[in-house]
Amino acid sequence: MDYEPQEIESRWRQRWAEEGRYEAEPGDGEATFITVPYPYPSGGMHLGHARTYTVPDVYARYRRLQGDNVLFPIGWHVTGTPIVGAVERLKKGEQAQLDSLQNAFGVPESDLKSLETPMGYARYFIEEADASYKRGMNSLGLSIDWRREFTTNDDRYSQFITWQYESLKDRGLLEKGLHPVKYCTEQENPVTTHDLLEGEDVEYQEYSLIRFANDDAIFPMATLRPETVRGVTNAYVDPEATYVEATVDDETWVVSEEAAEKLELQDHEVAVERTFTGEELVGTTVENPVTGDEIIILPAGFVDPDSATGVVMSVPAHSPDDYVALQEAKDRAGELERYGIDPDAVRSIDPVPILSIEGYGEIPAQSAVEEAGIESSDDPELAEVTKELYNDEFHKGRLDDSYGDFGGEIIADIREELREHFQSEGAFGLMYDFPEPVISRAGGKVVVAFQDTWFLRYNDEEWKAKASRAVEKLECIPDNTREQYTHTIDWLEEWPCIRNYGLGTRLPWDDEFVIEPLSDSTIYMSYYTIAHLIDDIPVEELDRRFFDTLFYGAEAVENGTVPGVEEPREPVERALELREEWEYWYPVDVRISANDLIQNHLTFFLFHHAELFDEPNWPEGITIMGMGLLEGEKMSSSKGHVVLPGEAIEKYGADTVRFFLLNSAEPWQDFDWRGDLVGNTRDQLQRFWNRAQETIEADVPDDASGELEHIDEWLLSKLQTTVAETTDALDRYETRTASQTAFYQFEEQLKWYRRRADLDRPGAKWTLREVLRTRLRLLAPFVPFMANELYEQLTGESAEEAAWPEPDPAFESPLVEVRESLVDSTTEDIHDIVDVTGTDPETVRIYVAPAWKRDVFETVREVGTDIGAVMGKVMQEERFREKGDAVNDLVQDLVEYVRERDDETLAALGEVDEQAVYESATGFFEREFDADVEVFDAGGDIEDPAGKASQAVPFRPAIHIE
Repeated sequence: MDYEPQEIESRWRQRWAEEGRYEAEPGDGEATFITVPYPYPSGGMHLGHARTYTVPDVYARYRRLQGDNVLFPIGWHVTGTPIVGAVERLKKGEQAQLDSLQNAFGVPESDLKSLETPMGYARYFIEEADASYKRGMNSLGLSIDWRREFTTNDDRYSQFITWQYESLKDRGLLEKGLHPVKYCTEQENPVTTHDLLEGEDVEYQEYSLIRFANDDAIFPMATLRPETVRGVTNAYVDPEATYVEATVDDETWVVSEEAAEKLELQDHEVAVERTFTGEELVGTTVENPVTGDEIIILPAGFVDPDSATGVVMSVPAHSPDDYVALQEAKDRAGELERYGIDPDAVRSIDPVPILSIEGYGEIPAQSAVEEAGIESSDDPELAEVTKELYNDEFHKGRLDDSYGDFGGEIIADIREELREHFQSEGAFGLMYDFPEPVISRAGGKVVVAFQDTWFLRYNDEEWKAKASRAVEKLECIPDNTREQYTHTIDWLEEWPCIRNYGLGTRLPWDDEFVIEPLSDSTIYMSYYTIAHLIDDIPVEELDRRFFDTLFYGAEAVENGTVPGVEEPREPVERALELREEWEYWYPVDVRISANDLIQNHLTFFLFHHAELFDEPNWPEGITIMGMGLLEGEKMSSSKGHVVLPGEAIEKYGADTVRFFLLNSAEPWQDFDWRGDLVGNTRDQLQRFWNRAQETIEADVPDDASGELEHIDEWLLSKLQTTVAETTDALDRYETRTASQTAFYQFEEQLKWYRRRADLDRPGAKWTLREVLRTRLRLLAPFVPFMANELYEQLTGESAEEAAWPEPDPAFESPLVEVRESLVDSTTEDIHDIVDVTGTDPETVRIYVAPAWKRDVFETVREVGTDIGAVMGKVMQEERFREKGDAVNDLVQDLVEYVRERDDETLAALGEVDEQAVYESATGFFEREFDADVEVFDAGGDIEDPAGKASQAVPFRPAIHIE
C-alpha cells in the first residue's frame, strides 16, 4: 500500500469525528485535564499556533495510551478590542489590514464584507476561513472534545464571569480609584497587551520630573536616574519641534505639544496658552532646583518631542551618550551664534561627576567612551556602552558627599528614598511614559493615562501569599521558570480590569464597562467542565447561587460559609448534578502556555485559582512554550511572514507537519520552520511507511519467536530501553527528546540490525514485527494518522485501542547489549584503520586482551576509580609487579573506561567472553570487509606479524590488517 498521507488522514479524521473518539466523560481511570490558552481569532491560524496546540495534543494522546481518562478542550477568546480594532481598520480600508487578511491568510475579496461585524469577523477565523483555527486544528488531528467549545462573548459564559467578579468584589479584592493605564488615543479607551499591534512587550515607566525653572516658567525634565540631578550641565530641545507654554495645575510649564496631551491624561489640569517651535527656547537658561546652578538649553536633533516632556537634561559625566553629544556640541559651538549663544560658553561646559565607581575614571562616561573607542553619536556601540555604565553605577556607584545624608551610599540602596526626599521638597514631580512607541490594533498611539477605574488588588498581602503557595506546589516545566512566577507575584500591584468598550462581559454593577481580556481569562478552564451541559439552562438562572453551588457545594451554600456571602441559601439542584463533573475533572493537571504570559495571564491564573478554589483544586502544572521562527525570522501575521497549516498539510501531510514541529525543539525552546528540513522529514516518514509495509506483508510462522538469535535479542533489548527513555521524556514533557528517541535513535539501531541480521530468517521477521508493533504505539502521539493506520494493518485494531508499551523484562539484557556493542566498536575501529591506511584488506586479525589484563579490569571494577587504590591492590601480586610500567599504563586506561560506564554495564562486561563474541561475529566481519578474519588470544602462542597483540586491552582488541 502506497503512502498517501492526505487520503489516510482524511479517512481517520472522519472516523474519529463519527466515533466521538475524544469526547471525554467522567468514568473509570485517572482523570487528566489538559488545557492551552484559547486562541484569539483576530486573524487566521499559522504554524506558530499549530505547534502551540500540537504539543498538548501529544501529551493528551500519551496519557490516553497510559490508560488515563483525558479531557483536552478548546474555546475562543474574543474579549476586548483587537477584533473590534481589526474590523474598524478593515472598514476604513487600511492597506496593512487588507494585506494581512488577503496575503497572509488568503481571505478572498468576496468574503471581506462578512468580516465587518466583530462576531462575524471572529466566527470567520474560528471556523469558516481556509486558515480558520478549527479547520487547522482538525487537519492536524488534534484530539479535542469539541462539544465544550464556547466564545467569551456567549451569554452563559458572561454569567460565569459575572459570578467571578461579584465574588472577588465581595471578598474585597476589587477596588475603584485613579490608576495609570495603557490608553489608546484613537479609541479613547484603556488597552492591554492583547490590544496592541506594536510594543506588546513594552511597559510604561515612572519618570522623575526635575522641576528646572526660570522667572517665567517651569521646564520639567524627565529622568529614570533622579540621583544624577547634581550632575546636570545643560539641556536640549528639538529646535524644529512644536512646544507649548501651558498652565499646568496653576503653574506655567514649558513642554512639547505631545507632552501637554499626556500630562492632561495623567490627572493634570492643562490649558495651552501659546504654541511655538523649540528654536525659541534655545539659549534660555534655567535653574537646577537642587543645586541652584543655571544651565543653558541647547538645540539637538536627537531630542524626541514625543518622549516624556520633550526637554532633555544632560549628565555628561555619567551618561556616555550625553558625553558624546556634549563633545559634538562643543565642536559645532560656532554654529550656535545664530541663536545668540556665546560659543565659548558652550565650550566651557565641563562634566560634573557626582559619584565614584571602581573601574572607571573621575568622569565615568568619558572613561567608558574612550575605552570603547567611540567618537560619534552614530556609533551603534554607544547604546550598549551607556546601558553597561548605567547598570554598573546603579549597583556599584557611591554618591559623593554633596548629597548630604545620601553621600557614600550605593545608588541601588537609596534611589527610591532619594527620589521621595526631593519630591517632598518640591524639586521633583512624576510622569509616566513608554520608553518606545506603542500602537494599538486600532492603529492609535498608546500613552499612559490616569483613569478612575476598577482594579484587581494583586498587591493584597493575603492574596499574594496564596498565589505564592500555588507556585510552591506547582510543577514548573522547565523548573527555572518557577522564579519568574515568584518575581511577578512580588512586583505585581493593582491591575485595571475594565475597559470602556469592546467585546466581553459587562461589569455587573456598572454595565458601561467591559471586563478586559486578561481579567476574564483566569479560571475559564473550570467552565470547560460544564460548558456542554448548560445549554438547556435559562441564562438568567446561571446566577450567583448557581455557581456558588457548583463550585462550593450544598453545605457551604446552606450554611452561608461561601466567602463574601453571609446569608444561608437554598442550593441549586442542577448545579449539584454538574458539580460531580467539575469535581471529577478538576484540578487542571497541565497548562501549556507561552513564556511571555508568565508576567500576566499565567500568574493571574494562579492568583484567581488560589483565591476562588480550595487548595486541592489549584493548578498542578504549567509547561512553557517557545516562539516560532520561519526560515530564521520571527513569524508575523501583519507582515505576511507566516505559513498556514492548510498549505503545509496539503504539501507534506499532517503527520509530517506535526513531526517536524515536535522534533525541532523542546516545547519551551524556539523552533524554526525550514522548508528543506520539512521535506526531509516527509521523506523519512515515507521510508518508515515503506519498511513497515514490508514487515506487515511478511509471512511470519507462528513459532518464529522461538528461533531468535543473538542479534534479534539485541534489537529487542534496545527496544525496551527505547520504551523506557521515551516514556521518561514524555513524563518530563520533552516531546523532542521523546520523538527523537522513538524514531531517529531507534532507526540507527535498526540500520545496524539490518547490516548484522539475515532478514529472511523467521526469527528476524518476528523480531521486526514485534519492534513495529511497539514503536507504532510509541509514535502514535506524534504521528497519529500513520501510526493508527499501520497498527490497524498489523494487528486489526488502532493504536489508540492498545496500551502504551512498557519495558518487557523478558527482553531486557545488558549482557546481550554489551556483547553487541563490542562488535559495533570493533567494526568501527577496523573501518578507521582501513580509511587511514587506504588498504583493501585480505586478512583481518583481531587480538583479544590476555587473561592478566582482564584480571586488572576486574580489580578496577571491584576497587573503583581511585588509581592509587587500584595500584595498591594490583601490586600486591608478584605477576603484576614484574610487568612494571605496563600495569600502570593499563590501570590508567581502565580507570577512564570504567568511569564512563554505569554499574549495570560494568557488571555485564564482567560476564562477557570477549573472544567468543568476536568469533561468533566472524561471518559478519568477513561480509563487511570482504576479507578473511582471524581471532586470537593475545596471551597465547599466535601469529603476530606486526607485533600488534601487545596493544590489546579489555574490550578494545588490537587489530592488524594486510
